Amino acid sequence: MEVTNRYITIKSPLDDEEPKESDFELKTSPLALSVSPGSSDVIVKNLYVSIDPYQLNRMKSFSSSHKAISYAAAIAPGDEIDAYGVAKVVASGNPEFEKDDLVVGLISWGEYTVLKEGTMFRKFDPLGFPLSYQVGILGFSGLTAYGGFFEVCKPKKGERVFVSAASGSVGNLVGQYAKLFGCYVVGCAGSKEKVALLKAKLGFDDAFNYKEEPDLKSTLKKYFPDGIDIYFDNVGSEMLEAAVENMNTFGRVAVCGVISEYIDARKRAAPNMLDVVYKRIKIQGFLAADLMNVYSDFISTTVDHLRTGNLHVVEDISSGLESFPSAFIGLFRGHNTGKKMVKLADE
Repeated sequence: MEVTNRYITIKSPLDDEEPKESDFELKTSPLALSVSPGSSDVIVKNLYVSIDPYQLNRMKSFSSSHKAISYAAAIAPGDEIDAYGVAKVVASGNPEFEKDDLVVGLISWGEYTVLKEGTMFRKFDPLGFPLSYQVGILGFSGLTAYGGFFEVCKPKKGERVFVSAASGSVGNLVGQYAKLFGCYVVGCAGSKEKVALLKAKLGFDDAFNYKEEPDLKSTLKKYFPDGIDIYFDNVGSEMLEAAVENMNTFGRVAVCGVISEYIDARKRAAPNMLDVVYKRIKIQGFLAADLMNVYSDFISTTVDHLRTGNLHVVEDISSGLESFPSAFIGLFRGHNTGKKMVKLADE
């Protein structure tokens, strides 16, 4: 059986500007839903695909991230865009996978993906949860939040934690993990609705709309009169500068992302390095791939919290192949709340 596989590509590199609909195009190609004898390919139908800000760096003609790790490699115009997601096997030449197996790993912004040998993917047990959880809270977003907070930040109970982009896929989980651990947590977001979500549903001690605060340094001083012990940074730029000024001695900064810089390279942060030196502040960047040593702890702890109702899942799901560009663009305009993903087919 042969189908027409539809997928999304970029037309040209997206260099230092906010992405727009016209940067993307829908392409088609014939795809046989069978595997040639001797091939170890696995053909899957994509179900849920993660939408992540870091992909913008991959779409640029140059980014220092391109050579840092394989999943940050550049995406050439016309090529399929690979991304983390959930899929169902439709044909397999690999004896470890059978038709109708559910898999999670690197699939594509398309309806089908041919998974070659060496591609990162595996079978999984849904554990009684919706399949979408594998893309977000039980996927790399969850691991990034859990490992970034506990492994990079090394929290102590009662410490004061600030989370930027706190209503996003990672930030909302960092805040929840921190509260469950026994920390005082303040988050920032870009609308009054998101601020209300953080305080009313997700249990943050306080939150503010950064768009209404012209002086971030004074704002953080107001919310943290006794200083910040841990800053989980998803933003960079002025937010990082303001947080460093308000950090306590031996404070820790976990740099998860710098989304403000992705669309404007001029917004590179310049924290006061005297503060960093004399307060002995630790600033550490990290990737989810660094955190696999805590994966089993992350899964067991998170599943326990989900089953007891202590962790809340916040997802933002668009439907259909054509929604990929708008879903992605929305990340840089503050349109998403929680984990952004695209649903392509029913479970």
